Amino acid sequence: MTQIKNNTLEQTVDELRQFGSSLLSSISLFHLLGYGLLVLALFDLIEMFVPTQFTNSVWEFQTIGGMVERVPVPLIGLVLVFGGEFNGRSRWEVPLLRFLSWFSLLAGILFFLLIPLSIVNTVRIEKQNNVQVTTQIEQQMTQIQQVKDALEQANTKTEMEQLLSRLDSQGRTPEIKDDQKLEEVKEKLSDFIVSGERKIKSQAEDTLSSQRLILLKNSVKWNLGALVSGVLFISIWLGTSWARLS
Repeated sequence: MTQIKNNTLEQTVDELRQFGSSLLSSISLFHLLGYGLLVLALFDLIEMFVPTQFTNSVWEFQTIGGMVERVPVPLIGLVLVFGGEFNGRSRWEVPLLRFLSWFSLLAGILFFLLIPLSIVNTVRIEKQNNVQVTTQIEQQMTQIQQVKDALEQANTKTEMEQLLSRLDSQGRTPEIKDDQKLEEVKEKLSDFIVSGERKIKSQAEDTLSSQRLILLKNSVKWNLGALVSGVLFISIWLGTSWARLS
C-alpha cells in the first residue's frame, strides 16, 4: 500500500514538473512574440515620423491619428513581454524590463499630451479648410462677375457672338438673327449665370460641411483613443513595479 502511494506521489510530481516546464516554454514564446511586436511598432513609428513636418497642422493631426490607430500593437507587445514576471528570463532582460516599465509611463504621459495638440490642430485645419474653400469661391465668383460685366456690355450681335465663343471653347454658339434673338440669348445666359452662382455656393457649403464632419469624427475618435491609450500605458506601468525594483 505504501509503495503504491509513493508511486502515485512520484507520478504526480513528475506531471507537475512537466507542466511547469511546458508553462515556462510557453511563457518564453510569449515573451519572444511580445518583443517582436514592439520591434514592429518601432518600425511603424519611424515610418510615420520620416520625414517630419512639425508645425504642419495636417501632418501633426494625421500623425497623432496614426499613433492612436497603431497603439494596440505595442500595448499587446508589452503585456506579452511582462507576462510571467521573472519566470523564464535571461539576464539581459532584467534591465530591459525596467526600461520598458518606465517607457510605459512616458508613453502614457505622451498620449495625454497629444490630446490638447490634436484639439489645437483640429481648429487650425478647420480654419485652413474655410480659407481654402472661400478662396476658391472668390476666384470663381470673380470669373462669373467678369462674364456678367461682359454680358451687360454686349449690345450688338457681333459682341454677343464674341462673348459666346469665349465661353464655349468648341465654338458652339447660337445664331443671332435679330435684336429679339439677341435679347433672348442674353436672358438665357443671365439665367445660366445666376444658376451657376447658386450651384457654386451650394457646393461650397456642402464641401465645408463634409470636411467639418470628417474632421470632427476623426478628432473625437483619435482624442478618445489617445485618452484610453494613456490610461492603458500608465496601468501597465503601475502593474510592473516588480520590474523597476529588480
